[in-house]
Amino acid sequence: MEDNAPDILTLEDEAGQEHVFEVIDAVDFEDRRYLAVVPYIETEEDAEAALAEDADLIIMRVGEEDGEEFLDIVEDDEEFYNVGEVFAKRLSELYDIEGGDGGPVS
Repeated sequence: MEDNAPDILTLEDEAGQEHVFEVIDAVDFEDRRYLAVVPYIETEEDAEAALAEDADLIIMRVGEEDGEEFLDIVEDDEEFYNVGEVFAKRLSELYDIEGGDGGPVS
């Protein structure tokens, strides 16, 4: 039996507020691991509302310190662009996403 449960990730920000995300893809790029996450939507009604807006794709880098894994937002513009291109290509193939010009996202 295939498990179709979403991969859910709960993160706490600097103010102590929890945010829930769904991991939609992971990739190794230039010897680093990255996750593509979106805000988690629990109900079908909320999902429809989110589709009416542009969903926020967040790219996070997986790091390790003292044997503990942590996630970090990619802030470097060049790194973000390069990893974003990898995710855009992969996600367009996985989810049959088209770019604004009617062609595939590159």
